[in-house]
Order: sequence, then structure tokens, then C-alpha cells
Amino acid sequence: MLKKHIIPYTVILSLLVMAKVFAYTLPEEKTSQKNNNLTPIVTTVEEPAFTIAQLDFAEETLPLGDKRITGKMKKTLASYGYQKLQTNRLHRKAAEWFPIIEPILAAYGIPNDFKYMPLVESGLQSGTSPKGAAGFWQFMPGTARMYGLKVNSKMDERKNLRKSTIAACKYIKELYGIFDSWTLVAAAYNVGDVHMKRQINKQNQDNYFKMKLNRETGGYVYKLISMKEILENPTRNGYKNQKALIAYAGANTVTAE
Repeated sequence: MLKKHIIPYTVILSLLVMAKVFAYTLPEEKTSQKNNNLTPIVTTVEEPAFTIAQLDFAEETLPLGDKRITGKMKKTLASYGYQKLQTNRLHRKAAEWFPIIEPILAAYGIPNDFKYMPLVESGLQSGTSPKGAAGFWQFMPGTARMYGLKVNSKMDERKNLRKSTIAACKYIKELYGIFDSWTLVAAAYNVGDVHMKRQINKQNQDNYFKMKLNRETGGYVYKLISMKEILENPTRNGYKNQKALIAYAGANTVTAE
């Protein structure tokens, strides 16, 4: 007789325990009273605040906790903001150039971030440099010929985007075989592999961000990172031209033949 009463009590007790558990685990819907109607309160999840730690070049990040490096990155990034640089033209160039550059970089196994190099090299200014470098990738005549480009009085293939990109990929891949670091490769592209090797040995340092280099080379990768940031996240950098922005977005989905 006692067993008959115990079993129902046990079942009821179990149900009460389970109800209490679910009461704590199920989310509670918050409501507010407005015009005699119950209106759900919608909670918006904000994106994390932007930090320098989010920036990288070819998945190589800046060393954290170094005030000099952080300050330099912030200063360079600020100089690439829309108000300073007026980036409409750069977005149009990206929309035109990237569909040709990206498949070639991929074919040579080179990180996609190197597509920003022509924008830094020749997108900010056109023509031939005082030293004689020209074209999308700013090749010197001798280096251009070394990697298969024709440069003479009748023809200058440095100004052919497809051919000069292929030549640049050959050079970049060769540099990576020497330095085994994409940031050092970018720096060596700017200053030359001989000078870069000399500085690495002299300083006994192979982290680009911690090296002391000439002003142009020392800021080169910072410029590449800034170019990447303003093109990948234009709205948070003050860019408002929606038409050019759509064109740029399309550039990342088009594959050159």
C-alpha cells in the first residue's frame, strides 16, 4: 500500500524538478507595455570595436604590445583615410585590376594580399619614377627583362597588367625562397634582396616590424596593410561612394579569362 503512494509522489517530484531546470535554461522573452500591446524588446549584438590586432599582411600580424609599432600603424592608417586620400579612384582601380591580378597570384601560390601592391606602387601616382621604375608593379628596366618582359624603344610590357603581374609573381616567389616571410618579401621587393639580406644580417633580426630600415621601406608594409584595410572595410574608413563600392565588391567575384 505504501509503495502505491510512493510511486506517484516520486513521479510528481521528478516532474517538478524538471520544470524548475527548464525554467532556468529556457531564454526569457522580455516585453514592454506600449499602447496596451505587448512588444518584444529586440537586443542588438554590437560588433567588437576595431583594434590594430585585427590587421595583418598575408596572415602575418603586427607584434602586439609595442607602442612604436602600434603608433606607426595608426599614423599610416590615418593617412589613408577617405578625407586624406579621397579613395574613390583607388576603388575604381581595384575594380578594374583585381579580376586580372587575383587568378595569377593564386596560380603562383602567392597570398591574395599582394594584389594591393600595384595600388601602392602605381595606383597612388602614375608614370615613371625618378629612378626609372615604371608600370603597374614599378619594375626597373633590367629587372623587368630578367623576368621575361620586353622593354625597349618600341614596347614596354611593364605597362601590360597581365604580363607584368606574371613577372612580379616570378620575382615574389623567388624572394620568398630567400626570406621565408611575406612581409620581408614585400620589403625586399621595395628595396632589393641584396640590401634586405644585408640589413637582416647586420641587425640580427628577421621580423620586418622590429627592423630599422630606411623611411620608404620601413613604412612599405604599413602602407600595404592600410591599403588593404581601406578597401576591405571602406565604410569604417569614411568611404561613402556606394556605386564605386559596388563595383569594387564585384571585382572580387569576377575571374579573368
